[in-house]
Amino acid sequence: MKREEILALCVSNPEVVAYIESLESQIKELNERLLALEALLNQNSRNSSKPPSTDFSAKEKTNPKSRREKSGKKPGGQEGHSGTTLDMVNNPDEIIEHSLSCCEECGCTLEVIEVEAYERRQIFEIPPIKLIVTEHKSQIKTCPHCGKLNKAAFPKSVKYPVQYGPNILASAVYCKNYQFIPYDRICEFFNDIMGIKFCPATIIKAERECFKNIEEFENVIREKLKASPVIHCDETGMKVEGKRHWLHVVSNDKYTCYLAHQKRGSEAMDAMGILPEFKGVAVHDGWKSYNNYECEHALCNAHLQRELTGIEENYKQEWAKEMNELLTDAKKYTDECKEQIQELDLEQIRDFEKRFDIIIMKGIDENPVSQNPQRKGKRGMNPKTKAGNLLNRFIEHKQKILRFLTDLKVPFENNQAERDIRMMKLQQNISGTFRTTQ
Repeated sequence: MKREEILALCVSNPEVVAYIESLESQIKELNERLLALEALLNQNSRNSSKPPSTDFSAKEKTNPKSRREKSGKKPGGQEGHSGTTLDMVNNPDEIIEHSLSCCEECGCTLEVIEVEAYERRQIFEIPPIKLIVTEHKSQIKTCPHCGKLNKAAFPKSVKYPVQYGPNILASAVYCKNYQFIPYDRICEFFNDIMGIKFCPATIIKAERECFKNIEEFENVIREKLKASPVIHCDETGMKVEGKRHWLHVVSNDKYTCYLAHQKRGSEAMDAMGILPEFKGVAVHDGWKSYNNYECEHALCNAHLQRELTGIEENYKQEWAKEMNELLTDAKKYTDECKEQIQELDLEQIRDFEKRFDIIIMKGIDENPVSQNPQRKGKRGMNPKTKAGNLLNRFIEHKQKILRFLTDLKVPFENNQAERDIRMMKLQQNISGTFRTTQ
């Protein structure tokens, strides 16, 4: 029997047709699952929101691709940059003069010869650390008129018969809360270097006192951030008492406010007390809870560029590559405007916006509705592909994505908040958890 006859018989048989359609549907579904799994396997810190610590491939760690273009400059310090070279001082604390008694060549005495010049060399050193003990003596006098015994008042900082001074305690608090050195090792360090012996309880007590002292300053930070034209917002998971909490941060280039909370959304943001009253531009990564506040919003384009890279590499979609290039070109243009202190060109902005719209249309063509996976036997909207979801975000949030292009005060990315969070992540990596809420 010929091939055409076999096909004709298959088409005429409803059961065979239904079976073929079922196979085609399964093949399509399996291909979609395979593509999704390959994309998941190819994710790394460069093309997704995954942190660099999760990059398991040696190639990813040793040969990472970068979106940065080569500057053409030689490695190292550039001409005109302010360096940190150790320079000689004009008035040293101590001068040691090395004398000449005889000539190196003939041995003739030089004792009475006048010095013609000096060659100078300077050593910068810290003196041996010695603990200084200051005794405070309060005068006690009896009044000759009424016989009352009077005592002179000690300064407020002198509370106990024997105590450590504020410089020692502040240094210990700095070692623990900024350098993240464990309590026992701080005690060892102070004993080895300075001969000061104290226990972890002394550091903990100093931390509590410092915590109380900065309460008023923390309120000042909140007010400063509320009045700031641009703030950066972010949140990250953290463990407190072994349970999941969220560290929230709101910051600008001068001030940073932290809050640890059991919730990630609006409840925690309201508790921080900044966003509900803020009227400027909030830069964030697009977490939906931020949209509940009436301020202006700008999205972090560094996050979006990583996702675009993932779509380009894993799904081979051209629109993602072109959008990535557009954002890079727009950032380069705004950086030049900031460096040259010039205003934005409205015609140039319109050109970028037209490119944006053209790329969106290309993305719609590359992501037809027919490509979306079908939901079977379940309520709700049909899911979309990862590329389709990202495309929709660019369509819905065009103004937030391009806000850096229309307002030079708004940065391209949310790096400020991410840098502020990094210290807490470092603490988590060292200690694993906060043992108490306090």
